[in-house]
Amino acid sequence: MAMDSNLSKQDQLQDLYQQLENDVANLPLAKKAVDIVPGEGPVTAEVMFIGEAPGYHEAVQRRPFVGRSGQFFRQTLNDLNIDDQGVYISNVVKARPPDNRDPTPAELAAYKPYLDAEIKIINPVLIITLGRFSMAKFLPEVRISQVHGRLHKVRWNGAITFILPMYHPAAGLRSTNVKQAFIADFAKIPKAVAWIKSQQAELKFAATIKEALL
Repeated sequence: MAMDSNLSKQDQLQDLYQQLENDVANLPLAKKAVDIVPGEGPVTAEVMFIGEAPGYHEAVQRRPFVGRSGQFFRQTLNDLNIDDQGVYISNVVKARPPDNRDPTPAELAAYKPYLDAEIKIINPVLIITLGRFSMAKFLPEVRISQVHGRLHKVRWNGAITFILPMYHPAAGLRSTNVKQAFIADFAKIPKAVAWIKSQQAELKFAATIKEALL
């Protein structure tokens, strides 16, 4: 996905979604530009949430996570004093699958270049995956029940990336235990971001010292 690095991050993001809308003829699930549900949030966001795909309400409003599970998600953010205007929210698939079914491998592959470009533009401190489909992008062949709420350091697209997998909020609405785990995992976000930033600061300081000694 070609992006003009001379543009501001906001302009790059707008250009990316314009490319996406212009490409609907070649993409599954979408028949027209308004079928695309773009990501939402500031380009300066330190935390990026990645879900699965838009549902009915998301498709109507063209906003991610605004249906019943989205309301639970946003309420959890609010309850933990995490400003939903300070995070970036998107999905691995940018158009609604029929009857909200699971996205197919072909659909995930078709939208992959756009999500990859989106992540590169936002460049978040922490990526939080919501559900197994977004988790599998970074942590394949693991079970979400075994790794949710645990911070992972992975090499993705040639760079060190921090991933915090969580259940999808829709799963939290179906199970009291999962709901409790979802809320508990959310409570770890501020501490995880602070820890990652401290590690990055230490690495940057060490690199500066090394350069000074050369």
